[in-house]
Amino acid sequence: MRYPESLQDGGTVGFAAPSFGCATEPYKTRFLHGLKKWESMGYKTLTGVNAFADKGVGISNKPELCAEEFMEMYLSPDTDCLISCGGGELMCEILPFIDFNKLAYAAPKWFIGYSDNTNLTLLLATHADTASIYGPCAANMEKLHPSIRDAVEILTGKRTSVKSYGMWEKESLCDEQHPLAPYNLTEELDMKCFLGREAVQEAVFKGRLLGGCLDVLANLVGTPYDRVAEFAGRYADDGIIWFLEACDLNVFSIRRAMWQLDQAGWFKNVKGFLIGRPANGDVMMNLNHIDAVMEVAGSKNVPVVLDADLGHLPPMMPLIVGSVAEVTYRGSKDLTVDMSKC
Repeated sequence: MRYPESLQDGGTVGFAAPSFGCATEPYKTRFLHGLKKWESMGYKTLTGVNAFADKGVGISNKPELCAEEFMEMYLSPDTDCLISCGGGELMCEILPFIDFNKLAYAAPKWFIGYSDNTNLTLLLATHADTASIYGPCAANMEKLHPSIRDAVEILTGKRTSVKSYGMWEKESLCDEQHPLAPYNLTEELDMKCFLGREAVQEAVFKGRLLGGCLDVLANLVGTPYDRVAEFAGRYADDGIIWFLEACDLNVFSIRRAMWQLDQAGWFKNVKGFLIGRPANGDVMMNLNHIDAVMEVAGSKNVPVVLDADLGHLPPMMPLIVGSVAEVTYRGSKDLTVDMSKC
């Protein structure tokens, strides 16, 4: 696994839009404010040609042009790391235009994003053997919450371990009229952990971090871009810690997605699961979001941490995809992911 160099003082942060850009509110104002934050910290910024574009369907531009922007900015000596402008819907359509072989031989560079950006954070690891960061997009980075500082400190090499944050946001106050509203932290963190089907109060497990948004992961199964089995085999001695969260999927869709990944052999070498709060996890026909996951995850006889700080209900722990990590669970509010072995 190749790990990029840390962002140095005075370095240049590139902002690409392989999924949505920041053309509309509240994202445009948030992004512009975030650029000023980076510059106030002494960094240079460089926005890609699609950063403010709104020319595609569920994506900033035509897929081939989004791929072209990403490739150029990743390979360019003018950027020291890349942050995705936002999430979106159809980033999968850029994949035929991404040259992963070229990326595998290029100098590794940090790329950070989440949600639809799973299409790149996962594939950089499985196709190019290059670590990436599953974490906040550019439009989220104007906020001063500790999770945002954690992401910046991972990029700059000052942090390799993250901890749960204690409170989370169920309903956002951010909208077109209030684009810079901070996280609305009204809910107390209440994680649960199981070993197989048995609830436990403590767990420690190690493995290589892999995962992202279930909406995207299930879509990749069985395509030419599915190299998860090959990756897991290459790192069989480490095993895989799967971190998973869901955006649009309801509880039945989550259960079907877990079944699909399991049937495709993705969980063959699993050492544990980190499951984020689902954005659409309401109970349906007596199925709740925990049982939606546990039908598959509970059958693996490995630790399963549920309702962790991951995904679309902030804050989210930024995780280094492809890194060897040690996860320590010490109760409903205490989770640490140590990625120092990378």
